[in-house]
Amino acid sequence: MADITPMIPSDRQVIDGYGKGQFCVSGQWRVGAVIVLPDRTLPWSATEVASLTDADFAPVREATPKVELLLLGTGPTMKLVPKALRQELRAAGIVVEFMDSGAACRTYNVLLAEGRRVAAALLPV
Repeated sequence: MADITPMIPSDRQVIDGYGKGQFCVSGQWRVGAVIVLPDRTLPWSATEVASLTDADFAPVREATPKVELLLLGTGPTMKLVPKALRQELRAAGIVVEFMDSGAACRTYNVLLAEGRRVAAALLPV
């Protein structure tokens, strides 16, 4: 039998699961929105896609090493952020992929296992 479990260093933040209004990151359940970086998880004050601003993404912009891809989990369904915000993030050098939060959790883990410098900003489902 072959082991197909991806090897992720033990000091990395792995998204273990999610449920109504919460996310489990590296064994710890967190209520509400979160930003997950490879080395830490932060509470996120964001509540809905329509009210997001460039300032909401400061932890991602300031991360070291620089994040190469941000997965924006928009809650139970995929939504786009306003065009002006997408342009501001792109101007800051942040490549953003929009998807529902469940897909963002799964994709984050895959990219983390590949050694990518990825972050996930997740609104609750």
